[in-house]
Amino acid sequence: MHMKTDSVVSSTEQLQLINTIKAQIRQAQYQTILQVNSQLILLYWQIGTLLNENAAYGNSFVERLAAEIRSDFPRMKGFSVRNLWYMKKFAAMTDKEILQTVSAELPWSHNIVLMEKVKDMEPRLWYARKAIENGWSKNVLTHQIEGRLYERQETAPKISNFSQLLSKPQSELARDTMKDPYIFDFIEMREDMLERDIEDALVKDVTKTMLELGKGFAFVGQQYHLNVGGDDFFIDLLFYNLNLRCYFVIELKTGDFKPEYAGQLNFYLSAVDSQLRHEWDNPSIGLILCKNKNNVVAEYSLRDMSKPMGVSEYRLTRELPEDLKTQLPTGADFNK
Repeated sequence: MHMKTDSVVSSTEQLQLINTIKAQIRQAQYQTILQVNSQLILLYWQIGTLLNENAAYGNSFVERLAAEIRSDFPRMKGFSVRNLWYMKKFAAMTDKEILQTVSAELPWSHNIVLMEKVKDMEPRLWYARKAIENGWSKNVLTHQIEGRLYERQETAPKISNFSQLLSKPQSELARDTMKDPYIFDFIEMREDMLERDIEDALVKDVTKTMLELGKGFAFVGQQYHLNVGGDDFFIDLLFYNLNLRCYFVIELKTGDFKPEYAGQLNFYLSAVDSQLRHEWDNPSIGLILCKNKNNVVAEYSLRDMSKPMGVSEYRLTRELPEDLKTQLPTGADFNK
């Protein structure tokens, strides 16, 4: 039996082996982190459960417990009085099935955000699963909750013809991708803004734009040029969605939705399917983003279109609550 020597084994083979071993190490590290996190969340839930079962000891017991843990385990963090109260709340809000299938897969900081910001169980579980699925950081999770993503993506009425023109599960995936409204609150609203101004702002901060659009979007181009029969046409924003496996055309309108917008988008989708779509791509999907829409008019406009598309509204800088508006100084106040 002869073994290869260093002189025989190519550097490429050695590099491949090294990369394979590195990948296995990284995977093991990741699994270890997940396991440690899972055990920590389980411990917090067990402590919270015990505190709830012995609530008769009173609030002072929590302070005593924090002091005792700090004395016996001086290097351990996470057992402050405040965090022990969070454990009590976590145990009260989380049954064992949810703990094992969802909560244990999220860092403790994420669980705290969900407890603090989402009161009802259904949306809390939805945000938790989305955070796991998309790998959201704590800040991104907070942003999505404050942006009311659940309401915009799950409970808002969605105007589209996806179910008529796309087969399952593509139609369901496309519908799940839609929001209404989309919130681009990183763009400062001006009264004289043109469509191109909004496009430029969306492209300038395309990372935030794609975060709002959702998982799987890759930016292809702005004012994307298409030549059809010798005439030039320009798509406002063109993306490719890796989950839907299709091109995603966005037409942006600064005013109210008009029926003719659907015909224009239908034409663009035909051109994209003819010139850009490959045999492995699914049919291209379009989205009209407008400042306002009449749902009935939008539904009628999409009814006989041959290409899959939807209509949603968008918001730029979020409007201030009325009670806060009244507390802010006006221009007249500054001139006094």
